[in-house]
Amino acid sequence: MNIVTEVPANLDDALEDLVNHPNHYKAEGVSGIECIDAIQAALTEEEFRGFCKGNNIKYTWRSNKKQDVRTNIEKARWYVHKLLDSL
Repeated sequence: MNIVTEVPANLDDALEDLVNHPNHYKAEGVSGIECIDAIQAALTEEEFRGFCKGNNIKYTWRSNKKQDVRTNIEKARWYVHKLLDSL
């Protein structure tokens, strides 16, 4: 079996996309709303801050158990920034 893998020209940009705007979290169709925006709209401010805290803990907790430690730590940091933005 041949597996073809495209390597992005800039790996940092690819990592940023996986952390900040992963395609699998966007709705299909014209709106293209991201899951995080739908979650934030559905929760109270306090609930959303708890969601961000929990996801930060999750990504930090399991970071050494996954292949790409850096991506998980970047995701943890992303949730801290999202939490700070909500204050």
